[in-house]
Amino acid sequence: MSAPQAEAVAGDLAGLHFRPMEASDLGWVAAQDAQLYPFPWSEGNFADSISAGYACWVMLDDTERVGYGVLMMVIDEAHILNISVVAARQRGGLGRRLLGHFAELARESGARRLLLEVRPSNGPALALYARAGFQTIGRRKGYYPAVGGREDGLVMSLAL
Repeated sequence: MSAPQAEAVAGDLAGLHFRPMEASDLGWVAAQDAQLYPFPWSEGNFADSISAGYACWVMLDDTERVGYGVLMMVIDEAHILNISVVAARQRGGLGRRLLGHFAELARESGARRLLLEVRPSNGPALALYARAGFQTIGRRKGYYPAVGGREDGLVMSLAL
């Protein structure tokens, strides 16, 4: 990306901010997840995450909801359980910003590393995580449901 393109993208993200996910977001978040994934989280999964005290956040561009995610803290580790950008806004730097928000939350909570799982077939996510400095540290066999069976999950880690 050229410098003018990078500046245009940065300018496009000037209104970007984050807020905790609320009950009024649950229908929208579940609907987005259903559009993005063949095996989405349900509204109940997101509601349970809020009830459990996980860090559930919505990313907004001015007033438009453009992303969301769920972060679980366990002692000195943070685990991203869900991180998503709406389909119409992907490939514009929002995933990187949402990932950075979760890394900052994890650091502020005393985490020493940030973990996540990703499908090996999810090339765009793998590229995003690699650019952010995540390294693959393991593989969970049959971790994800998949059409016709199961798909492994790659475990990735970022030292904070």
